[in-house]
Amino acid sequence: MKNILILTIICSTLLIASNAEEQSKKRAAQQLKIEMEKEKKYSKEQAFYQMNNYDFKGAEVNPDSVDSVPEIPVDDFDMDSVYD
Repeated sequence: MKNILILTIICSTLLIASNAEEQSKKRAAQQLKIEMEKEKKYSKEQAFYQMNNYDFKGAEVNPDSVDSVPEIPVDDFDMDSVYD
């Protein structure tokens, strides 16, 4: 009985992990498609936008993708050694 329960937990964990990777790849592909469309538009217009015409909504971070970003290790930062 314990073996069946452990096997079920392992299988469900693997299925959830594979689904999360698939969704991450799907989100990345969708965002890439959006950015390519923007670049096509900008290359045709070849114009600089003023503040009133710029789309600030497109530069926001997708909250769904924040948890998949790896954490960058930070070294001990010492400002005293910068000015030596």
